[in-house]
Amino acid sequence: MVFQLNFKSGKAVYLQLVDQVKVAAACGAVQPGEPLPAIRPLAEELRVNRNTVAKAYAELESQGIIETVVGKGCFVRPTNSPFKKDVRRKLLAETIDAAVVHAHHLQIGKDEFLRLADERFDALEHKRARAALS
Repeated sequence: MVFQLNFKSGKAVYLQLVDQVKVAAACGAVQPGEPLPAIRPLAEELRVNRNTVAKAYAELESQGIIETVVGKGCFVRPTNSPFKKDVRRKLLAETIDAAVVHAHHLQIGKDEFLRLADERFDALEHKRARAALS
């Protein structure tokens, strides 16, 4: 699993890690039972404090996304797996809620917001189609 952090986003780094693991589990990029990177090497790779990664893993465990096996590491939970459609919809709804609030602050109305979302969706489909041809 590859993590990408945005230190300028205003969102806590540990929450960025939490969100990325949740999305990866929901879309099948990480499978139930698959180990997550160890805390220390991941912290070094991302150039963050070990406590930041530990806090993210603790949050994921409290949400039932991962489980910790003492002496072995952290693993995506095989039971109560976040592969269900309602979980994927909830994750997306959280992102959309943040985008709607951001649009409000930028004084972008509903019609313009939906038009922009439609354009971005089309751009993604176009990009994926080009990548499939490569």
